[in-house]
Amino acid sequence: MSALTDKLAAYGCNIDEAMGRFLNNEAFYAKCYGKFVADKGFARLGEALQAGDVKGAFEAAHDLKGISANMGITPVYELIVGMVEVLRAGRMPEDAMETYQRLMEMHAELESFAG
Repeated sequence: MSALTDKLAAYGCNIDEAMGRFLNNEAFYAKCYGKFVADKGFARLGEALQAGDVKGAFEAAHDLKGISANMGITPVYELIVGMVEVLRAGRMPEDAMETYQRLMEMHAELESFAG
């Protein structure tokens, strides 16, 4: 495996499963990973949460949930899945900003892996 996938596996990501979806093409995975960490959805989610926009927050969180699941970024997926379900029900999670803060801390760590 590459340095990136080794770091992600050590971080708790399900790289083995994800690589199956990427046909074991680590270069393609790395390219998609770069797009993941640069995804504007992280900022859109924060903006929607700050504004109390449940629909906008749901859309951003749902997108991030799907991308993180497909890429095997398990820590992000596990953090955001609960938020998505509350937003899907039309409510703002009570711990929305705390969860978002943890998500952004994870994002910073994951960004550092992209080198």
